[in-house]
Amino acid sequence: MSDVPRTPEADGSVPLPRIEPPSGDVERPIGAIRIPGAHRGGYTKLPTGPVGVEPVVVSGPDLDAVDDSDWEPATAASATDDARLAPWALLAAIVALGASFFVGWGIPVAVVSVVAAIMSLRRPVESRAIARWALVLGLCATVYSLGWLVWAGMQFERLG
Repeated sequence: MSDVPRTPEADGSVPLPRIEPPSGDVERPIGAIRIPGAHRGGYTKLPTGPVGVEPVVVSGPDLDAVDDSDWEPATAASATDDARLAPWALLAAIVALGASFFVGWGIPVAVVSVVAAIMSLRRPVESRAIARWALVLGLCATVYSLGWLVWAGMQFERLG
């Protein structure tokens, strides 16, 4: 068979493509795998570029230096604050919301839950999701309790 592709003939045959051998520039080295990462050899090159070996210069205070001039013994006031306020605010908000469905006198508990929720949102150790729920439920309880108190005030005007 010749290297020249055939022309389409009358019988409808398709010409065969001409395949040339690879040049020396693209020829695969001996012992190299055909596809990177193939199961017969893994990757042969690292996936990163060259990394410099220059020393890293750090500026700023020496964190390893010991400075005893500002040291104070640990006291009860300087201990970490592990008390959580957000769950208590959520509990107060749920109680206030339940009470606000029946009477308007649950408004003090609702206000306490709103204040506690705002305080817990400002603390970095608190659960933000619980504090947000406490704030929303506390505000709803406040609105419902105020609605009851306004309704009760209108009823007293009709009696008197």
